[in-house]
Amino acid sequence: MFDSLSDRLSGIFDGLKRRGALKEADVAEALREVRVALLEADVALPVVKDFIKKVQEKAVGQQVLKSVTPGQQVVKIVNDEMVAMLGAESSAINTVGVPPVAILMVGLQGSGKTTSTAKIAKRLTEKERKKVLMASLDVRRPAAQEQLKILGEQIGVKTLPIIQGQMPVDIARRAMDAAKLQGYDVVMLDTAGRLHIDQSLMAEVVAVRNATMPLETLLVADSLTGQDAVNVAKEFDAQVGITGVVLTRMDGDGRGGAALSMRAVTGKPIKLAGTGEKMDALEDFHPERVASRILGMGDVVSLVEKAAETIEKEDAERMAKKMAKGEFDLEDLRSQLQQMSKLGGMKGVLGMLPGMGKLKSAMKGAQMDDKVFKRQEAIISSMTPIERKKPQIIAASRKKRIAAGSGVSVADVNKLLKMHMEMAKMMKKMSKMGKKGGFPQMPGAMPPGFDKLFS
Repeated sequence: MFDSLSDRLSGIFDGLKRRGALKEADVAEALREVRVALLEADVALPVVKDFIKKVQEKAVGQQVLKSVTPGQQVVKIVNDEMVAMLGAESSAINTVGVPPVAILMVGLQGSGKTTSTAKIAKRLTEKERKKVLMASLDVRRPAAQEQLKILGEQIGVKTLPIIQGQMPVDIARRAMDAAKLQGYDVVMLDTAGRLHIDQSLMAEVVAVRNATMPLETLLVADSLTGQDAVNVAKEFDAQVGITGVVLTRMDGDGRGGAALSMRAVTGKPIKLAGTGEKMDALEDFHPERVASRILGMGDVVSLVEKAAETIEKEDAERMAKKMAKGEFDLEDLRSQLQQMSKLGGMKGVLGMLPGMGKLKSAMKGAQMDDKVFKRQEAIISSMTPIERKKPQIIAASRKKRIAAGSGVSVADVNKLLKMHMEMAKMMKKMSKMGKKGGFPQMPGAMPPGFDKLFS
């Protein structure tokens, strides 16, 4: 998400920063290009006009143009205004109230409501230790209620038993009554959607809202649908009254305009962003971090948080001890490849590191992707435990067997072994540096020599 917009804006601001001294005309020209980039990214026209006006008012003052680094000052102003446009502060889901509190999920069909309902329920159960009950009010879409039940079984969250023929408002009331009797903290209500907004849809949602008095009414919107998502948000807010937005498919290749417009158009915060199909692929929406990613400044905080969540403490300690001794076998390499995959792969990690946007584009141009990691992992998995521990015993006959078992060529096996040997040497050097007071590598970080994967 935001890749094309980020590339365009990075190019514009690189040009500004290289010029040194700036005139008012230089800033005006750059902002014209920013305006076009935002419009092409599907940001709503009124939002773009307001954004450019605010930036221009602050960027053409004497304090900026006469400063030592005017280009960087302009970028900072753009960053600050983008954060303000996205909502200034992150906003968590509110569950503070007399239990059971209701969370109403609304949106069009196909936006990802049911999956998002399950993701949020899993998040509230695991991170906030809430007892959650899910209920599907979708009596129109075939097997919609069954879908939520299956997702509930997968994530270990209870769903309201299905009674055929019950209407949405009756299901909602039954869910709230059951939750009271059984001591639930939160009730997730997954409403029906339509392919487009119509009056019967709105009347149904309003009736459910009035019957349950939800603490949160969350609009689930597909971030890849551009301006349509913004129009849907305006309609739902006007007729139902939403408290926040959940943007799905934020990991897609869309232009990202919906995310940038949503907060400005509705005045309601974007609370969560879906970043994949897995049940834990849901992130808090941090405006300042998203703005940093768009402007190519990276998002190291999110990367560290993600690493803390995905890297097992025992594995990290075991790896740290081995690294301190300068040991690094093929089992360790496989572990590092798996950690990279959990962190979102090479593209995911590079997208969060400052100044790595161009490298990400170069990787794409050279057709370098995370399939390489999968291939390397398959090669290691085709080895015996003793071969992983002692790669030096892998002679020609063993290489042929490993290549056949992993569906690659012997040359690919040789490439992996060579890369591992170079990395092992580097680890030994780093362990010596550590003993002399240097800084050994943090477990779970990208090990030295990863670039050899693509050479």
